[in-house]
Amino acid sequence: MRLKEFAKTGRKVSEIGMGTYYDPLWIAAAFVGWRRGAAAKVLAIEAGLDSGMTLIDTAEIYRSEPLVAQAIRGRKRDEVFLATKVWPNHLHRDVLVRSFKKSLRRLGTTYADLYQVHWPNPGVPIQETMSAMEELIGEGKLMHVGVSNFNLNQLQEAHSALRRSELSSVQLDYSLIHRNVEQDILPYCDREKIALLAYYPLGHGKLPSDPRLDELSAKHGRTRAQVALQWLAGKANVFPIPRASKSDHVKENAGASDWELTEQGRDELGQKFR
Repeated sequence: MRLKEFAKTGRKVSEIGMGTYYDPLWIAAAFVGWRRGAAAKVLAIEAGLDSGMTLIDTAEIYRSEPLVAQAIRGRKRDEVFLATKVWPNHLHRDVLVRSFKKSLRRLGTTYADLYQVHWPNPGVPIQETMSAMEELIGEGKLMHVGVSNFNLNQLQEAHSALRRSELSSVQLDYSLIHRNVEQDILPYCDREKIALLAYYPLGHGKLPSDPRLDELSAKHGRTRAQVALQWLAGKANVFPIPRASKSDHVKENAGASDWELTEQGRDELGQKFR
């Protein structure tokens, strides 16, 4: 698995990570204590770790933090990059700190590598939220700050609100078939060296069956999904985080690394999905 630097952190992580959002029914059931297929999901995360995928993304709302804790138990903590997220109604300072500490307990760790604002909340000043994040950094419990589902103006505001730290990441829907971020956010991230975590990198499951990927799939001896993921992972500041729910799929996703599309192939593929 190829590693690349995550923003300006000086930390190298796997160019392809793992997402642990499953579905709304999973979340609803988990709220009442039923984690459907939990064992298989833990095995899937472990398969990714064994394949060199060091970046794991979760969130308090996903109810998957305990599964991540099980998967990383017994592994060297500094070899895993743990990213979790805080829900938008928890962005006031005191509530955010409590939410963060609860996430740490569920993850079975003493610190998080990345804490992200899951969605913007116009009812809470971003300065208050970012100040709370920097307090956690000062205490050594948090390494880096990110946001998720922010538009460009919100991203810039969050970036400017940090006084002693850098904004390290933004998480957005990005794939060959959903490319709105290329209009303004991706160029901004490239200029500022902010990592873009791409969720739904396989287009909600549509890309593994899309014949437009067949030519490059045959040329490189890779699956359609691997071609689609490498198209993203080959970009300097983009880290696709496909869902880790089944071990065979995670192993296939890991096979999207350690090879590269040519610039010509990348451009031609991009044109096919315009």
